[in-house]
Formats: sequence, structure tokens, C-alpha cells
Amino acid sequence: MRTKQILCPTDFSETASHAISYAIEMANFYNVGICLLHVVDKPFGDKYTRVLAETPDELIERMEKEAAEKMKQFIATLDETLSFDTAICHGHPVEQILSTAEKVDAGMIVMASHGRKGLDHFLNSNTTEEVACKAHCPVLVVK
Repeated sequence: MRTKQILCPTDFSETASHAISYAIEMANFYNVGICLLHVVDKPFGDKYTRVLAETPDELIERMEKEAAEKMKQFIATLDETLSFDTAICHGHPVEQILSTAEKVDAGMIVMASHGRKGLDHFLNSNTTEEVACKAHCPVLVVK
């Protein structure tokens, strides 16, 4: 962990920004870089509603461009002394986070938990919980 970069998945939410502040603090302490990752989940609306006026590939491309712009704006607000790598990919978030952690040989994953409870937790898959269980490196979960 002490010589490997930190992987920090983000969905650009306030909670994810909070997790990134922890990643920055740890990166400064260990003098390592950070890889910010955003996963564009596969679009599913067109399959069920037939309302979209664009193909799924066009939708994914548009979503990736929007994510790249958000990532660019977000990085502009961060500490300039740190080394940031960025990655935007599409697919199932858990699979992509774990795959990216292996690719970049992450020493740690720092990610947010949205803190769902009760029925909301039961009905929505918990990406953070699944990553923490399956990752081959330490995972810091930030609320």
C-alpha cells in the first residue's frame, strides 16, 4: 500500500467527494498518486420503454463524454501537487472497479458508501459492500 497508488471510484456525488478528500490525505501521507475512476453503468431504459431516440452505443458514448467533462471540472478543483490518473469505463460498477484495481495494481481502494438502510438497502445492490468483499487490497469505506 505504501508505494502503490490509491484507486478512488467516484460518481461525482457529495459523498464521493468526501471519500476523495480521504484519498488525498492518504496519498499525501504516503506520497503516492491517485487514480480517479468513473464507471458509466450500462443504459437500460431503451430496452424497457423504447423511448430513447439514440442507440445504446450512442447513449454510452454521450454518457462517457459527460463523465469526462465532469471529471475534468472536478480535477480542476483538487490539490495540484498530487498526481492524478483518471479512468472512465462502462459496464457493471463492481466488475469495473475490481478490474481497474488489478490493472493499476492499486494499494488501496477508497470509496464512498451512500449509507442505504432497510428496504432501500435490500432493493438496491450495494456496490461498496461487494467491492469490499471481493477486492484483493484494503478498502476504505467512507460515509
